[in-house]
Amino acid sequence: MNIEEFFDQVLTVRMTPERDALDIIDQTLLPGTIRRIELRTKEEIWEAIKKLRVRGAPAIGVSAAYGLALLASGVKSDDYDGFYKEVKEYKDYLASSRPTAVNLFWALNRMERTLIDSKDKPVAEIKEILFAEADKIREEDVQISRNIGEIGFKILKDLKKEGEPVGIETHCNAGTLATAKYGTATAPMYIALEKGWKGSDMHVYCDETRPLLQGARLTAFELHQSGITTTVQCDNMASLLQSQGKVQVIFVGCDRVAKNGDAANKIGTSLLAICAKHYGIPFYVCAPSSTIDLETPTGKEIPIEMRDAEEVTEMWYKERMSPEGVDVFNPAFDVVDHDLITGIITEKGLCTAPFDEAFERLGIGK
Repeated sequence: MNIEEFFDQVLTVRMTPERDALDIIDQTLLPGTIRRIELRTKEEIWEAIKKLRVRGAPAIGVSAAYGLALLASGVKSDDYDGFYKEVKEYKDYLASSRPTAVNLFWALNRMERTLIDSKDKPVAEIKEILFAEADKIREEDVQISRNIGEIGFKILKDLKKEGEPVGIETHCNAGTLATAKYGTATAPMYIALEKGWKGSDMHVYCDETRPLLQGARLTAFELHQSGITTTVQCDNMASLLQSQGKVQVIFVGCDRVAKNGDAANKIGTSLLAICAKHYGIPFYVCAPSSTIDLETPTGKEIPIEMRDAEEVTEMWYKERMSPEGVDVFNPAFDVVDHDLITGIITEKGLCTAPFDEAFERLGIGK
């Protein structure tokens, strides 16, 4: 399978040809079952985002944009004020599905701005404009990931030694499944394949990523499908792995970056960064500029989603693995301190400390 055939197989989100449903891969079923599902109602779209059927900050943003366009297309009112009121209610409802991924709010806010900017046009035309805007968001996401991949690929080239694979570690899933195409943390690897590298030129170590196992289920699935040499290890094996010199670089994604460079990502990322600092391994956060929130001064202000206890105690087991009634601490994210980050790779360029100055220099947030 060539790289384009691979991308076609794992396309994360699209509209149906009739534009009557949002068509996604149900990522909760991977890797055992590759099944596409069609979402038509606000409840189905909300549930798919909340329950991680579609997940990854960029993919959530693209899905929310298409979802809002789809819901708007079904509004009956031909009066702008009535149309706007109903679409705004849909927007607010979808925004309540996940509290941390800033792309969700960014995409929905962008769709609302488009709606407001089109207020002098007929409602039927506005509906078409909203679909076109969602298409733009998707196309921009593909280009953003590709740009991140190009920058990350330069890092890989500098690390490559003749006859040896580059050892790469990643956490959770910031792959093509988490975006419209390429991914963020995996984009350097897919760009490498596009530029003629073999899958054996890289050896990617995927953290299992408890408790939802996005690394074991999703990242390992897509990298293995693409032909890249892939190994899965439990999260708590990272220190030993790194101490053995098998990892030359770490790429992770993120859901939100604060103004000072603190980065929120899937739970366990901060432990990985602490280990990397200890062993002197460069640690890069791959972040579309839309995830950089200049209104949030530091990581302390980033809200951390708390998830159901059942994800820890019983989701993956035939029998419950903890005593009934025991308390469970199950945050979805943690925050990597900016001091642990070698660089933040955005589509506009590589940012290094001090990060607030780097963001300003690249025009991020303007």
